[in-house]
Amino acid sequence: MSALSISEVFPVTQPAADSVRSGILYVVATPIGNLDDISARALRVLRDVALIAAEDTRHSSRLLQHFGITTPLAACHEHNEREQGGRFLARLAVGEDVALISDAGTPLISDPGFHLVRQARSAGYSVVPVPGACALIAALSAAGLPSDRFVFEGFLPAKAAARRGRLEQVREEARTLIFYEAPHRILECLRDMREVFGGARQAVLARELTKTFETLKGLPLDELCAWVAADANQQKGECVVLVAGWQAPEGEETVNVEALRVLDLLLAEMPLKRAAALAAEITGVRKNLLYQVALERKG
Repeated sequence: MSALSISEVFPVTQPAADSVRSGILYVVATPIGNLDDISARALRVLRDVALIAAEDTRHSSRLLQHFGITTPLAACHEHNEREQGGRFLARLAVGEDVALISDAGTPLISDPGFHLVRQARSAGYSVVPVPGACALIAALSAAGLPSDRFVFEGFLPAKAAARRGRLEQVREEARTLIFYEAPHRILECLRDMREVFGGARQAVLARELTKTFETLKGLPLDELCAWVAADANQQKGECVVLVAGWQAPEGEETVNVEALRVLDLLLAEMPLKRAAALAAEITGVRKNLLYQVALERKG
């Protein structure tokens, strides 16, 4: 009996002559300041795709002109991406590739693009990341704060009461906190952080990353507020604020906000002892401590 060929063992199905390859949606990171930070892969993709979906076509056209890229642009921003996503999916349907970019950095990170990506994936199209610059990661890498676990909170509410309310919700978050903030609100934001987190909490202001006047300043919030208030130049440009995570006072055993939330939910559904035991399993807080807290809350 003769040996079988590879093609007989693993037959290859040939596509029909008239089949059309579906297009790919590329999510392309662009520089946050220094144009040298764009990758060779990003440049190749932006040149090769049929269309670029851009947050602001006027802003992105300057980037493309700098690199001699003539690919057509179409607007894809927070006000139109839900309704206009179909126009980009139509290009993918006929086999054309599309690139999604924001004004700076990685799309979808406090920028538009989520709805288009979700629509493309739901429709079965390939979505391919082309990674690169991202302000929050750049800031974290140079801040000197713990980076093994962190939480990105994006932009805080513009109104003071809502902003302080949101900060209260993360006051006892143990992970490093990362925020974006507009320059005209940076000082009041830092003051609210000082009020909620305490003036001794370590923080870092990362401003104008990769640009000419790049600044990374790490100080306790008391001192950082004073430093920014004394220098109007630190109240300009793109800002990332990083805050050290909460730590319980030395020698004091406490129950954080998240553990209390879990405990309260369980107390509403089951006996006190079982609720404390399950809350301990979920949160890692000592069972006896949670039991005492549960007694107080039930009392």
